[in-house]
Amino acid sequence: MNRKHFLSTLLPATIAANAMAQTKPHKNHQSQIANPKLIIPPYLKPGDTIGITSPAGYISLQDIEPAVVQITSWGFQVKIGTTIGKRDFTYGGTDVERLQDFQAMLNDHSVKAIMCARGGYGAVRIIDKIDFTNFRKHPKWVIGFSDITVLHSHIHKQCQVATMHSKMCNSFPDDWSLADADQKATILSIKDALLGTPMVYNAMPTAENVLGKAKGVLVGGNLKTLESLAASASDIDTAGKILFVEDTGEYLYSIDRMFWNLQRSGKLKHLAGLIIGGFKVKEDVGGEPFGKNVYEIINEKLQGFYPVCFNFPVGHQRNNYALKCGVVHELTVTNEGGVLKAL
Repeated sequence: MNRKHFLSTLLPATIAANAMAQTKPHKNHQSQIANPKLIIPPYLKPGDTIGITSPAGYISLQDIEPAVVQITSWGFQVKIGTTIGKRDFTYGGTDVERLQDFQAMLNDHSVKAIMCARGGYGAVRIIDKIDFTNFRKHPKWVIGFSDITVLHSHIHKQCQVATMHSKMCNSFPDDWSLADADQKATILSIKDALLGTPMVYNAMPTAENVLGKAKGVLVGGNLKTLESLAASASDIDTAGKILFVEDTGEYLYSIDRMFWNLQRSGKLKHLAGLIIGGFKVKEDVGGEPFGKNVYEIINEKLQGFYPVCFNFPVGHQRNNYALKCGVVHELTVTNEGGVLKAL
């Protein structure tokens, strides 16, 4: 493919679609499903349009090319937002530009899902200015992770609409034929989730798991971002729900502090279940060991009789599957590992 010619075809905006270890026992826990009024946006069908915008960090038109190629190969159309290629220091345009582009995607009835091009930082700077009035009447899937946790949490709290926690444009492999099995499976999970395919996820057994079974609405995302939203209009209620968390680039003491925040704020007390995704840890500060690993940090904060699944395939890693936030799931943790099923 002529790369320069391909990129030129993206403008002004739209492309037409192309053709074990022993685990700790615990009591089974069956929660009452929280907030049954949650709305699931319509699933997509071939020919539908997915908008791409960047409400957080900067990304170039060239950098989203692999995602556009893949999405169109699934039979969808793509609408490129005005923030793609724009830059205001680390951001994908100014706050005003990012707000206007995201708002336009929300209000455009031809756009059936919105994929955030990348994370980074910036969504919190515009979240309170977004008008979700039209979105509540005509819900659509909002897709992304990391800093996009701001959108997942806010939409869950204020709109009661399901969203999709998944990889974004900057995670699509440049050459699909050279991608490994995990890359392909996690990218294809986005397609499956958007089409309404039944979703089932498996995690390997871990000695620190807490056995049990639970049912509840799935909520969560990046732990640092969730902590930053505490006591705001975007802060989620976790009671009766299955909470999943992940993070990257944090020191052990910082992870410890964030889990104390979850514990002290009551977010761990009345859970239906807890899912721990990938945690990439920085080296100890000044060479002084913290004294606890991630498993120990988390386990000492647990409150209540609910299943806990460690090493779940979600987070800042290749093994990062698409999860539907705001949708009822069933979590089963046994000696054979963890299974999460969307209901």
